[in-house]
Amino acid sequence: MLTALVTGGSRGIGEAIVRALHASGANVFATYLSASERAAVIERELDERVAFARCDLADSAALPGLVDACRARFGRLDVLVNNAAIFAENPFDGEDYARWREGWQRTFAVNVFGAADLTWLALRVMRAQAPQGLAGTRGRIVNVASRAAHRGELTFADYGASKAALVNLTKSLARACARDGVAAFAVAPGFIETEMAASELSARRAEIEAEIPGGRVATPAEVASIVVFLACGGADYATGTTLDVNGASYVR
Repeated sequence: MLTALVTGGSRGIGEAIVRALHASGANVFATYLSASERAAVIERELDERVAFARCDLADSAALPGLVDACRARFGRLDVLVNNAAIFAENPFDGEDYARWREGWQRTFAVNVFGAADLTWLALRVMRAQAPQGLAGTRGRIVNVASRAAHRGELTFADYGASKAALVNLTKSLARACARDGVAAFAVAPGFIETEMAASELSARRAEIEAEIPGGRVATPAEVASIVVFLACGGADYATGTTLDVNGASYVR
């Protein structure tokens, strides 16, 4: 039975990933930052194979304890899903330099450094585990990136740049850690029906949907199904790959 650690698992795409992994038979240890009530609801609705812990991914000192808590609860760590992220408008034509710098620093602290640090810690556990399956896989890391990583963004360049860093981290992981039996993937969604995207969708849904050939915004479950496919070994030889999930709104 796989054990997965999912960051930002109490809402949106993260919640869908937690539920889908649980449905696949995995144990899931997930984090939340502020949505404690929502995390408790998910725990009650599922069963003892799901557990939540509060963690601020920007707090590097808290991350070793998070990995230890996952192992204490479920005995191992097979899959890390770096999903937690923050997003805020931070335009180039703003007037507040301090706010500009704060936006970049906080965005990278969570979206990049938190993911990179947690990955470093998870690798120590994965490398020590017995390999599983024909490919001898010891672990899998799935990074939830964004279409913004490739397209460039007009008013939240810090978010796009952070997701581009996550895509590159995935490539580096795949090349450096294949010899250790660890596979790495990125998933890059476009607009998804989540709380994070709610303000943008509310303000310009018609414009956004017009960019998508299918004419609709995807659900979190559509992203989660791809994450589960990767997490459960469906594409280990494609390690290093980024899968675009944007309805062909941005084709590379």
